[in-house]
Amino acid sequence: MSTPDLLSLILTLSPLPASPGAAPRLAPQWWARSAHALLLDVVRRANDVLAGELHDNPVGPPTGLLKQSPTAFNTIRPFTVSTLVGRFAGDQPIASERYSLRLTAFHPAVAEILLAAVQSGPLSPGQTVELDYLPFMIESAPPSPWSAETTYTELSAPYLLGKTPAPRRLSLQFISPTTFKSGGMHVPVPLPGLVFGSLLERWNAFAPVSFPPEVKRYAEECLAISHYRLSSRPVPMKSGGLRMGGVGDVTYTTINYDRYWMSVLAVLAQFALFSGVGAGVASGLGQCKAEEF
Repeated sequence: MSTPDLLSLILTLSPLPASPGAAPRLAPQWWARSAHALLLDVVRRANDVLAGELHDNPVGPPTGLLKQSPTAFNTIRPFTVSTLVGRFAGDQPIASERYSLRLTAFHPAVAEILLAAVQSGPLSPGQTVELDYLPFMIESAPPSPWSAETTYTELSAPYLLGKTPAPRRLSLQFISPTTFKSGGMHVPVPLPGLVFGSLLERWNAFAPVSFPPEVKRYAEECLAISHYRLSSRPVPMKSGGLRMGGVGDVTYTTINYDRYWMSVLAVLAQFALFSGVGAGVASGLGQCKAEEF
């Protein structure tokens, strides 16, 4: 396959001893900010200009990654990161444990850099990385349903060309707190219009072919939550406060079946693996994957 547009990587990390004489350091409660910094550092080594555009406060004119509005990089970054996943002693990593970290990209420029980095670069097995100044060694990652690579065309073709029937139900699994900005508030509930409106916005920012805005309206008016198993989960913020998000499984069922609209929603549901859902996906929130339809 050619260079993927869409990439989801799982890194397996083992803690390393701190440097001799180093002062004890408190580990972060939420490691995704460190993962965000790690991803930007990897991009910076390959393309300093691109790294500047991906930063939280872009400096200088964009290089044209976005096919539509050049200002969209101020709100949409084509990558997500997870927090560090594994067992901890309090907040501290355990030397004998192994941890996982997920990095995704939904633009080919970012995907190409990350794929090269994990194959033979700074994210390849045997390399040492730092998360919040704490050292880890990268090990070979076992196969995972959360790792994948593809293109926008390959992802969408089965549904849009009619090779795969449009489903009547769509199920999503949210494994990190998921919340949405709506009406000046954070809504920690994955309502159909919020979920698929978020996915539509990211898809249309970077995909070679856009979907019509009516996709969100169809989701709002014609999808019902037919099953859910959700719990609220707090995420510590840099300001010291907490942000609540939903974690769990949700199934959406159409109450007004339309083959085209459900095909588009099925594509967006598959896209969630790479793009994340809702607010804060570049900081560990909204990690999401479609379950079998």
